[in-house]
Amino acid sequence: MIELDAMQVRFGRFTAVDALSLRVPAGELFGFLGPNGAGKTTTMRVLSGALRASSGQVRVAGCELPRELDRLKPRMACVPDVDTHYEDLSGRENLQLFARLYGVDPRAVEAWLARVELSEAADLKVRSYSRGMKKKLLIARALMHGPQVIFLDEPTAHLDRQAVSRVHALLREQVAEGRTVFLSTHDMDEVEALCDRVALIAHGRLLACDTPARLIARHAQRWCEVQYEHGGRSQRLNLRMDDDAERAQLATLLRSHPHLRMHTREPSFEEVFRSLTAAATAARGGPA
Repeated sequence: MIELDAMQVRFGRFTAVDALSLRVPAGELFGFLGPNGAGKTTTMRVLSGALRASSGQVRVAGCELPRELDRLKPRMACVPDVDTHYEDLSGRENLQLFARLYGVDPRAVEAWLARVELSEAADLKVRSYSRGMKKKLLIARALMHGPQVIFLDEPTAHLDRQAVSRVHALLREQVAEGRTVFLSTHDMDEVEALCDRVALIAHGRLLACDTPARLIARHAQRWCEVQYEHGGRSQRLNLRMDDDAERAQLATLLRSHPHLRMHTREPSFEEVFRSLTAAATAARGGPA
């Protein structure tokens, strides 16, 4: 569904994306992560046809870009991180306009307003909407015509927990129906909860690509914090459970201090993100 082969994007002497290769099949919810300035937005602009790559090959939904952009447009949808509504129209009027543009049954407008919980505000001008309401309207507009591939940049920013759960359910529905969701977010909990696979980039280069669980197992540590009495004083240690020597140290402490207290901490995807991006920055001679 999405194929990148050695894609580069250069702005003068600056390389924003450097030889990026990816394969994202249909029916996958794919996370695309990186620190600010990593090349995420540039890559998504190329994939959506808003920007031309400097070199390499780009195919989305069976269309070669930029040559077949016109054929791609009705097959894709974008949810940007900024609002692009007609603010002097109501929420309903915004969706009705896009329904006409995409040849969608007008009855779908009411269904989508209900699905994103905007029915009661449907006749208010979008100018009066909160940031969360505007985001939900963007998502309804993007999904309404049943695109084959959906690009989302921070899709749950400004949403409350209930709305986040609803958006996650809508995205899982899209994937279950064989569509591809390409998601960029800074919410690491969202990555673990939602994404089938994740690519991490920094300085325009791919650092890793795999399932969240495999990346955590490969790049993060399990920790055990122990607290015990020694020489009349309280001692505290953090031991790595994936290190043979430190596991042996814990076993020794358990034998010699039967009243030892311990608290385990499971690895998180945020640790993977910090570890890989810090290593990439250090490799370029920047601050670790």
